[in-house]
Amino acid sequence: MALGNAIPDKTLLRDVNKKLLRSGTQTKITASVRSGCLTLTGTLHNEIQRRPILRAVNQVSGMRQVVDQMTVQTKKRTDV
Repeated sequence: MALGNAIPDKTLLRDVNKKLLRSGTQTKITASVRSGCLTLTGTLHNEIQRRPILRAVNQVSGMRQVVDQMTVQTKKRTDV
């Protein structure tokens, strides 16, 4: 449901995906938008990747909220 001059979710998702592509992170992140609320899911290679992704998507105007559900890939420990 659009309220006032709210930007359509489809437009927000397109803009977010553009920002994610330009952020330069080498990871697979999935974005979904519902009622102006962005949810990011996927697995990061390390924690350092989180900040540029969040910075990029927060530049999209019209976003009401960003929910970060990204996880950091845990490395398998090999005992020798």
